[in-house]
Amino acid sequence: MEVERVQALAFGGLNELPAQFIRPAHERPENSKPIEGVTVPVISLSQPRDVLVKEVSEACSQWGFLLVTDHGLSPELIKRLQQVGQEFFALPQKEKEAYANDPSSGKFEGYGTKMTKNLEEKVEWVDYYFHLMSPPSKVNHDIWPKHPPSYREVNEEYSKEMLRITGELLGLLSEGLGLDKMALATPLGDQEIELEMKINMYPPCPQPHLALGVEPHTDMSALTLLVPNDVPGLQVWKDGSWIAVDYLPNALFVHVGDQIEVLSNGKYKSVLHRSVVNKDRTRMSWAVFCAPPHEAMIGPLPGLVNEQNPAKYSTKTFAEYRYRKFNKLPQ
Repeated sequence: MEVERVQALAFGGLNELPAQFIRPAHERPENSKPIEGVTVPVISLSQPRDVLVKEVSEACSQWGFLLVTDHGLSPELIKRLQQVGQEFFALPQKEKEAYANDPSSGKFEGYGTKMTKNLEEKVEWVDYYFHLMSPPSKVNHDIWPKHPPSYREVNEEYSKEMLRITGELLGLLSEGLGLDKMALATPLGDQEIELEMKINMYPPCPQPHLALGVEPHTDMSALTLLVPNDVPGLQVWKDGSWIAVDYLPNALFVHVGDQIEVLSNGKYKSVLHRSVVNKDRTRMSWAVFCAPPHEAMIGPLPGLVNEQNPAKYSTKTFAEYRYRKFNKLPQ
């Protein structure tokens, strides 16, 4: 069956949204606007270690989200990453379809449109490209775009930088728990931690007040590191309200995911977030999900559990966690 791509719909002269994209009234951006005047934490990684541990730990405890600057990732590399992603999505539709995935057969890597429906039978206003970046033993370069030709080189360089920054952040978060700096990295697989790239493409939407780019969710990863283009759209949930995240050039958006919440026994919060869309402009984001290998056993770290502070989460393999999350089963 041919999949109806959001990008093709958007640039095909659509004036009104098809019914499957119109959210229930309570979910529509027009009825759930973000509050004004609240800004998310922005933290420079160039600060002294003790300051960093405190600030990153507080942000992840209170928000589950932060923007990091002075991370050592070159603006030129970010631009190249964005350029090759934009060039892929600019290919003729027929060429993109050569990279199509098929989640129904378990093939998640490749060019996709999220057609898995929620209870209201609604779908999201987004196309995406998804593939593993690391570790090398699990990467399938056949699924990576051949056009533009520099795609592989840029993404391999970016993968190394993401591994470096992930290691830094996990060390800071571990110390923020009062533990050794490898306390989180070790159960997450250390050198075998998996990096998954997801390029999200949200084309102009004729009725953005009725649709969502991505519905509210938490990431099942340990951490998500994201760079967007300059079109805003990300919103995070805090204290009963949506907070709009402003664009900050060359900043990395850091989401705490479900696995860090479990390992920290709830001290760090997996952030609920969503994406809204734009009437006139295309929004894109490059998300790297940092996740444990499927066989990794994930549960509250023993050093955080005692009689006064019992385990709040069960221990299970990441594969089982994924299965339950995908199928909306209790954990």
